[in-house]
Amino acid sequence: MTLPFLSPEAPFAILLMLVGAALVLRPLQAWRRSLMNTGVFFAACLAGDLLAGLLAGQFQPAALRWLREMAVFGEGLAVIRYLGLALFIVVLPQMRVHISGILADILVIIGYVAWAFLRLNLAGVEFSHLFATSAVLTAVVAISMQDTLGNLLGGLALQMDNSLEIGDWIQMGDVGGRVSDIQWRYTAIVTRNGERVVIPNSHLMKNRYAVVCNKRQAVPQQRRNIAFNVDLSVPPARVTAAVLQDIRTARIPNVSLDPAPLCLLMDFGPGFARYQLRYWLIDPGPDDITDSDVRHHVLAALQREGIRLAVSDQTIHLVQEGEAHRGEVRARELNRRLQAISQIDLFSRLSEAEQLELAGRLVNAPFARGDIVTRQGAIAHWLYIIVSGEAEAWWQPPDGGPQRLLEKRGPGSVFGELGLMTGAPRRATVVAITDMEAYRLDKAGFEHIIRARPELAEGISAILESRLEHFQALERGHAEGKPASLSPQGSDVAALGKKIREFFGL
Repeated sequence: MTLPFLSPEAPFAILLMLVGAALVLRPLQAWRRSLMNTGVFFAACLAGDLLAGLLAGQFQPAALRWLREMAVFGEGLAVIRYLGLALFIVVLPQMRVHISGILADILVIIGYVAWAFLRLNLAGVEFSHLFATSAVLTAVVAISMQDTLGNLLGGLALQMDNSLEIGDWIQMGDVGGRVSDIQWRYTAIVTRNGERVVIPNSHLMKNRYAVVCNKRQAVPQQRRNIAFNVDLSVPPARVTAAVLQDIRTARIPNVSLDPAPLCLLMDFGPGFARYQLRYWLIDPGPDDITDSDVRHHVLAALQREGIRLAVSDQTIHLVQEGEAHRGEVRARELNRRLQAISQIDLFSRLSEAEQLELAGRLVNAPFARGDIVTRQGAIAHWLYIIVSGEAEAWWQPPDGGPQRLLEKRGPGSVFGELGLMTGAPRRATVVAITDMEAYRLDKAGFEHIIRARPELAEGISAILESRLEHFQALERGHAEGKPASLSPQGSDVAALGKKIREFFGL
C-alpha cells in the first residue's frame, strides 16, 4: 500500500493513528489537549514526509533523505504514543489488567528507543561507535543528575513493589496525610489540613515512613488511643465496664466495633490510675473530630456512674468558696430539679414538700450523642427526665423486622415511668440524638413517698394507663398503618393500680 509522494511507512502510520485515535479520543476526554498536540505533531511530520517526496530531484538527495528519515521517525513516535495510551489506559483496564503509570511510561519509552534504533539501523548508522559515545554521555549524565535519577528510580521502585499506593495514609516525621499522586520525581500527599505536600521519591526510599491506613485492607482502619485518669478509690472493673458498655452500644460515627474496643489500666500516678481506651477508626481523615466524640462518651459514661476524672495530688486549688456561695449553688440546682419535676404529670399529685424531697433524690445522668439510654426489653426500675437535648424512641416489632422510629422527645419529657412504677420491661430503645442532660429517679427514691401515701397509686395508675395507651397506639400505627383509640378503660386502670401496689408492697 503506497501513497503518492509519501514514504512506504506513511500509509501504515496513518492507519495506526486512526485506530489509536478511535480507541482513545472518547474514553480520554481529559487528555484531549495532549492528544491534539500529538495529532498536530503527526500532521507536521506527515507534511515533512510529503515535502520530501515533492522536492525529489530538485535538491540534493542526501538532504531530502534525512528530511524523510526525520519525518518518518516523528510519525513513529506519534503512533507509539497513541497506541501506548490505547493499550495501557483503555484496553488493558477493560480486561481487568492494571499496571502502574510509571511502568506504562517506561514501556512507551522503550518503544521510542527501539523505534529510534530501528530507524538508525535502516539509515546505516554504525552501532559500535554509537554505543561507545552513548556510554560516555551516560556516565556524564548520571554523575550530574544523581538526585534526579534517584527520584526517578525511587518512583519506579515505589510503583513496582506496591509498598505505597495512591489512597494510602502515611506518616513521615511530623507530616501525615493521604497519598494523592506518585510521579517520576515526587510523591504528593494531602494532609488533614488540605495542604498538598510534595516529597521527593529519593527521600522516601532513604527514610522510614509508616503506612497508617492501607487501602488494600478489606476495611481500612487505624487504631486510636484515648487516655484518661480516674481516682484510685474506684475499682478498675467498674471503670472499664462503664466505658466499654457505652462505646460498644453507642452510635458514634467513624468508630468501628470490629475489632472490638478495649479499655485498659495502663499505669498508676500520684493519686490516680491511668486508663486508655483503644478503638479503631474507619476513616483516618476526621481523626480529631472522632476522638472528641469518643471523649464525650467516655466523660458522660463516667458521670452517669458517679465517677469523676482524677486530679493529680500535687494540684492545689486556690479558689475559696464560702458557705454562702455553696448554698447558692445548691439552691440553684434544687430549683432546677423542682422545675423539671413540676412539668411531669406523674408527680402532679405530690405536695410541695414531697416534690422537694423527690428533687433531692434525683441523680444527674448526662448522655453523649449516640448513647443508648435504655434498650427495649431491659429491666430497669428507674425513669429519666430530659432537661436539655433530644432523644428518639425506636420500636422493634415482635416479628424481628427492622426497628421503627416511634417519636422524638425533648426537654421536659420523661420515659421509663412503667419501669419505675411497675417493674415492666422497657417497651422501646431510646437513643440520644444530641448531647443530653437528664435526671434519673430510682425506685428507692420514690418508694418512701408512695408508702407514706398509698392513695397516690390510683391517681398515678390513671396517668400511666394514658401513657401506655399512647404508646400502644404508636405500636399499632406502625404495625397496621392506622391510629388507635387513646381512651383508657376503667378496668385497665384498676389492673395497673394493682400492679403498682404489688410492686411497692403496699
